[in-house]
Amino acid sequence: MDFNLNTLQHFALVFFEITAIVITLAICLLLLAVLYMYIADVTQSRHTIRRNYPVLGRFRYLFEHLGEFFRQYLFAQDREEMPFNRAQRAWVYRAAKNIDSTVAFGSTQPINRPGDFILLNGPFPPLEDEIKPRSAITFGAGYARQPYSTSAFFNISAMSFGALSVPAIRALSRGAHQAGIWLNTGEGAVSTYHLEGGCDLVFQIGTAKYGVRDEHGALSDDKLRAVASHEQVRMFEIKLSQGAKPGKGGILPGIKVTEVIASTRGIPVGQDSLSPNRHTDIGCVDDLLDMLHRVRAITGKPVGMKAVIGQAAWLDEFCRRINERGLQYAPDFFTVDSGDGGTGAAPQSLIDYMGLPIQNSLPLVVNKLQEHGLRERVRVICSGKMINPAGVAAALCMGADCVNSARGFMFALGCVQSLQCNRNTCPTGITTHDEELQQGLDPTDKAHRVANYAANLMHEVEVIAHSCGVAEPRLLSREHLLIVS
Repeated sequence: MDFNLNTLQHFALVFFEITAIVITLAICLLLLAVLYMYIADVTQSRHTIRRNYPVLGRFRYLFEHLGEFFRQYLFAQDREEMPFNRAQRAWVYRAAKNIDSTVAFGSTQPINRPGDFILLNGPFPPLEDEIKPRSAITFGAGYARQPYSTSAFFNISAMSFGALSVPAIRALSRGAHQAGIWLNTGEGAVSTYHLEGGCDLVFQIGTAKYGVRDEHGALSDDKLRAVASHEQVRMFEIKLSQGAKPGKGGILPGIKVTEVIASTRGIPVGQDSLSPNRHTDIGCVDDLLDMLHRVRAITGKPVGMKAVIGQAAWLDEFCRRINERGLQYAPDFFTVDSGDGGTGAAPQSLIDYMGLPIQNSLPLVVNKLQEHGLRERVRVICSGKMINPAGVAAALCMGADCVNSARGFMFALGCVQSLQCNRNTCPTGITTHDEELQQGLDPTDKAHRVANYAANLMHEVEVIAHSCGVAEPRLLSREHLLIVS
């Protein structure tokens, strides 16, 4: 008994001695670190705050960084945060988890600001037996050898492999298949991860032509045929510009160009992937029409184009030349992207100020197509910050046939709007290639959330359509929408 007691006392004494030594060493190391930072701060000349307030001034940068994460939880009101506020994100989260998305006690949405929209309800909404199932829409009928039909009016917008991680692409592909919607590949080409989910794909041809370029960077007919040979690739989209950076090519930082990304795109590992500002072989309207016709002839599948609208005079020439040369030169669809930013890395001046927002550009494009008699020939798709049912319904009212969303589906994957898409540090594993950060993104679970989000959004748009007095969403028109002026 005494032996055990003495042993325990001796062990405790040794433990406390070691603990005291460790704490002393830690304090000494901390003091040395503080001394080092103090000397470094007072001797440097680049940062005024650190020179005037050594050591303490460093907390400014820490708080500035942490503010990105805590602002949305502690300080921002439900409707004031940008680019997406808490109310918008919360609806997506609930829809993706397939839980109750109703609210109570009235709206927190301001409805009297210029540019806001109000959906106009009808006096006699349809009864249950008058409601129609969603009608299908066909792309390329009469012009593509393999036209494409779908009843979905809400789909996944362009997000390239590279900008997004492997588990994110897997989840989107599987979720799109479950929901019966398409997934746009973005300009980073098509990968095995896009194909494994079994969903319909829209292959985007960016200005660098990743996935369909030859050794000189020009469009390769053989590689076009190879991509088109995948049954899942239903359509092709020639990207002229995108909402994040109109007039600037794609930007993928070198830290995100891993071996698999490099092999998919056909570029060197670790080097910044900078796409040209435009297609080198498209310098005028006729070049664009030639490219549309060429890709359709080679692939046999519907071919469209994507652009942010700024200067609009070219649209008249575009429509006029189609009528002069023949409808076979027209795009099978026109994706109108909003100029208010997107997921990709971009200069802030372009994100903030370049290109028209969708509420201006979408009606403009629809009007031009109608004016020149091309609206029946050219389907209109739009994209840009429409992540909630009301925004999608408004776009359909303004003339869109379909709506694409990128950031909405990122929220469905678990995005917390940490604003780090342009770096390799995304905390939810969506836009990073750091395998440790990717561990939290389970493609199987997130695929269900992607499917739930798409299904619940389209269902609620149907509810809106019925409130407006029409039997299904494709019957919405401008008479059902008021823009506050």
